[in-house]
Amino acid sequence: MRIRLAQPDDAPAVVALRAVVHPYLVRGVESTRKMLTDPPPHGGWTAFVAEDAGRVVGWTSAEPTGTTAAADFGDINLLHVHPDWRRRGIGTALLKAATDHLGPLGVRRVRTMAQTDSLGFARRHGFTVSREVRYSALDLNPAPALPVPPPGVRLLPIADLDPHLLYAADVASAVDEPGDVPVDAKSYESWQYDVWDNLGLDKAASTAAVSGGEVAAFSLVKRDGDRMWSDYTGSVPAYRGRGLARLAKTAALHRAAAAGVRIAYTSNDEANAPMLAINARLGYRPVAAQWSCLTELT
Repeated sequence: MRIRLAQPDDAPAVVALRAVVHPYLVRGVESTRKMLTDPPPHGGWTAFVAEDAGRVVGWTSAEPTGTTAAADFGDINLLHVHPDWRRRGIGTALLKAATDHLGPLGVRRVRTMAQTDSLGFARRHGFTVSREVRYSALDLNPAPALPVPPPGVRLLPIADLDPHLLYAADVASAVDEPGDVPVDAKSYESWQYDVWDNLGLDKAASTAAVSGGEVAAFSLVKRDGDRMWSDYTGSVPAYRGRGLARLAKTAALHRAAAAGVRIAYTSNDEANAPMLAINARLGYRPVAAQWSCLTELT
C-alpha cells in the first residue's frame, strides 16, 4: 500500500470508491477528472489516494478554505477508505499526508467531515466534534408539479441568466449560512470554478426566482446520469418569508425529473431549520449523517 498524489486518470476509480462509501454523494467521473486536472483557483488544493496493488482504496483532498476570510483555516475533504481495507492504518496515512500539505501553507485550524461510525477515529486524532449535517434523498417518481410563481416573480433556468446576477444572490444568501466559519470571502473567480463552470451543473434544471431584475432565490442542480445533487438552495435576505426558495427548488426538481433524473440528494446543517422544513415538505427522507470535526495543527 502507498499514499500518492491523485492523478486525472484516477477519476473513475475515485468515483467508484465514493459510490461504495458515500452512495448519497453525486460527482461524476468527468467533473472529478477536471478537478484533478485543473484545481480550484484560490490555490493550495491537492488530493491523495491510497493504492494497494494498483487499486485505489482511499482518498482525500486538502486545501486552505477559499470561502472564508479566516486566513488560517483549511479543510480535509471527504477522507474515506474502502470498508475492506480499514483498520490497516490507511486513514491515518491519508490524514498525515493532508496535514503535512496544509501546515506549510499557513493553515492552523482544520475541519474535516466524519460519518457517525468514524467519530472515534476523528477523536483519536485530536479532532473535536462540532456540527451535524443531515443527508437526505427524494424519489422523483412522481416528481413535484411545476409550481406557479406569484405575481412579479419569474422562474427561469439559470442558463438564461447573467452569471454575475446568480453570484450576487449566492453571496448574499450565504452570509448567515450555519457553519464552523462564516462564508464571507467567496470571490467571483472561485464561485465560477465551483459552480458555473462545474461540468456537472445542469443549467437547464437549475432554477432562479427572479423579481425586479434580481435573483431573489435559486436552487442549483448538479447531475450524474439519473442522480442529482441539490448543490445549494438559497434566498436573498430581502426576499425571505415569501416561499421563493421552496418555489425555486420545486421547479428545479420538476425540471430535473423531466430530463431523466430519478433520485435527488441533498445535505443540510441540522441548525438550518428553514431548509430542513422545505425538504420535509417536498418529501425528502434522511439517509445518512456526517459531523464536522475541528482540530488545530501544532
